[in-house]
Amino acid sequence: MIKKIYLIRHSKPLKINNDKNIDSLQIQNEKQPLSIEGENIAREKLDIDELKNIDKLYSSSYVRAISTAKYIAKNNNIEINVDTDFGERKFGINSWEELPANFGKKQFLDENYKTSFGESQKEVRKRTLNALMNTLKSDEKKIAIVFHSTAMLFLLKTWCKITPNEEDFSYKFLFNNNIIFDNKIDYCEVFKLTFDNEKLIDIKNIK
Repeated sequence: MIKKIYLIRHSKPLKINNDKNIDSLQIQNEKQPLSIEGENIAREKLDIDELKNIDKLYSSSYVRAISTAKYIAKNNNIEINVDTDFGERKFGINSWEELPANFGKKQFLDENYKTSFGESQKEVRKRTLNALMNTLKSDEKKIAIVFHSTAMLFLLKTWCKITPNEEDFSYKFLFNNNIIFDNKIDYCEVFKLTFDNEKLIDIKNIK
């Protein structure tokens, strides 16, 4: 059976001064809402034919992801199913000053690299892949998932060949020798994954 899964990055979040916020860095990250611009981006970019007639909609538990997913929910008159396994990579730090230098690059190149209490690339990929494969066990044929750029990149590395550009330290993701991504995922960018009996047969980038 052919099934289509749409992976969608959340829209633009609101920048918040958290100097007086007593919540942990992780909770601050999870609570970050969309900006007014982000609401407008989501409203406009997600109102496309590809995202019509969605059978089931999933979102990470982060506020910015749920706030993005609501536009797909409204356009399709469906509910949002929140799944924490679609959450963003956890840094495992108490302040940004604790993050090691070049952390992002190191973690992208080494799937086991992480802070003492954070998640590695490998752990994020396993978590999100398991969640995605579970969605394929249902009868729905057209599924949308709203989550996060880093988690999405780590997930796509399951199937994609990665080629580095040493001039600007960027990376290209290729599936069946076709470039589907070239280093930055925009807000509300969409990737359509086509599965045949749980085997991935195609990836298309829908800007």
